[in-house]
Amino acid sequence: MAQVNSITLPSGRAIGQGHPCFIVAEVGNNHQGDMAQARRMVQEAARAGVDAVKFQKRHMESLLTRAGREAPYTGANSFGPTYGAHRKALELSVEQMAELKELTESLGLVFFASAWDEVSLEEMLGLGMQLIKICSADLVNVPLVRKIAASGLPIIMSTGMSTLEEVDAAVSLIRQRNERLVLLHCNSSYPCAPEQIGLPVMEFLRERYGLPVGYSGHERGLAPSVASVALGACVVERHFTLDKNQVGTDHKASLEPAELAELVAMIREVEACMIQKGKKVFPEEQAAAKKLRKCMVFSRDLPAGHVLTPADLTTRSPLDGISPVHWDEVLGAAILRSVKHEEPLQWEHLALPVRHASAASQST
Repeated sequence: MAQVNSITLPSGRAIGQGHPCFIVAEVGNNHQGDMAQARRMVQEAARAGVDAVKFQKRHMESLLTRAGREAPYTGANSFGPTYGAHRKALELSVEQMAELKELTESLGLVFFASAWDEVSLEEMLGLGMQLIKICSADLVNVPLVRKIAASGLPIIMSTGMSTLEEVDAAVSLIRQRNERLVLLHCNSSYPCAPEQIGLPVMEFLRERYGLPVGYSGHERGLAPSVASVALGACVVERHFTLDKNQVGTDHKASLEPAELAELVAMIREVEACMIQKGKKVFPEEQAAAKKLRKCMVFSRDLPAGHVLTPADLTTRSPLDGISPVHWDEVLGAAILRSVKHEEPLQWEHLALPVRHASAASQST
């Protein structure tokens, strides 16, 4: 397969190598099935500075068996007496999703979703999204993955809870039909313990598949997500909530608005830190060197014609004379005039057979 360094959305936004990290606020079902809360989450995500908001769409009859829908679900995070009722209570209609897409795009963000079944896929494709997400749970769902690939939309696919062989198969299936694919390294524990995060896996996936790779984080804090950008993550996706104390399993591993804004700021700062590739002394450093670095000065008064020895010189700040990097070069040279104690040594003081321009340039 050919190397794919980036993908481009219909709007022209590029995701991948050489482009700013694509930061996604994963709303998921943290809106609690409340449209007013969903709208506010989009607005808060935009205020935090993200690039995209992502939702999830499910059609209960297509997602769950009857037994699965009717299974009792009465724990602390339940929104209904059965699992089907619970999931339905958290669901937004396709009309509501269309409204949220319009709001999202009016704020300059990308709207997309993960479709958890074929009915939901058709509904989401009907909204005219710019990209689509394959969640970790459906990476192994061959018929659904095949239909998503055939849509022609750019795809982001999470790799949580998946073996390497399963990822191999899904990537191969998608790339038979669609090369616009970004992988997200992911551990699907909520929350994920630091020792299980495995950020170096991103580079392994990048080399194995020749695709852009990002990070979907489920940790409690910010550090792994920020570090992933320094390691080349082209996408960072984090679950988002208005309040971590709300009922629901995802809230504890989600970021509140202030945390999301802090994450965005830290990612942009890391990106700025990665711009300079080679070693360089900047003008601000040169000014600091002038003040803090030392030059060679005479350790005592000396007459003209004196031949310099180590006892005749010492080093002092500021850098007003020859740098001590040239210490060995000046020893044994005769001085052309008398000099005073602590007077900075200058090249013009010395009788040298050859005066290198490069040496003279470092004298101050």
